[in-house]
Amino acid sequence: MKTRVVIVDDEPIARRGIRRYLAEHDGIEVVGEAANGISAVKQINELHPDIVFLDVQMPDLDGFGVIENVEPSTDPAPVYIFVTAHDAHAIRAFEVHAVDYLLKPYDKERFARALAHARQVLEQRGKANRDLEPLLQSLRSLRPLERFVVKDKKRIFFVPFPTFCGSKPRETMPAYTPPATVTYCGKR
Repeated sequence: MKTRVVIVDDEPIARRGIRRYLAEHDGIEVVGEAANGISAVKQINELHPDIVFLDVQMPDLDGFGVIENVEPSTDPAPVYIFVTAHDAHAIRAFEVHAVDYLLKPYDKERFARALAHARQVLEQRGKANRDLEPLLQSLRSLRPLERFVVKDKKRIFFVPFPTFCGSKPRETMPAYTPPATVTYCGKR
């Protein structure tokens, strides 16, 4: 499967340079390019890339604003590699969990290391998701809670689980629903 990439930079020559370096690596598909932050947000939301090469300073919305405005999705969030001429933003980039920070001008070797690191992060994320899948499947197969145990000093009570008020019958609720998200007759 190919690694899907979006390139975001307001400078056409910088976008071409990234595209040229990416062409030297197998398994890469550039699915989009954006010249400003607003276009970047739209493309990331629509295309769901694996990696985003993201400039910091751009018209309309900077790179940090792009990350803040990308909509949460059921798909994994992309990994971000910041590409900028300014080293002043490096600490903030890592605070928003960027996997690398390419300082312009960079060479092929430095670019290749950043790309390899991003792909490694994607691979580890995929492995973690695969390892969790059996646990998630077992949780999905559990029956809804019918009663719970309450211990009062030396006595034990089996209390029927309250029926839900509202439009969802109890049978349609997931086996485990966090208490903060369940409403019992108007009370949380």
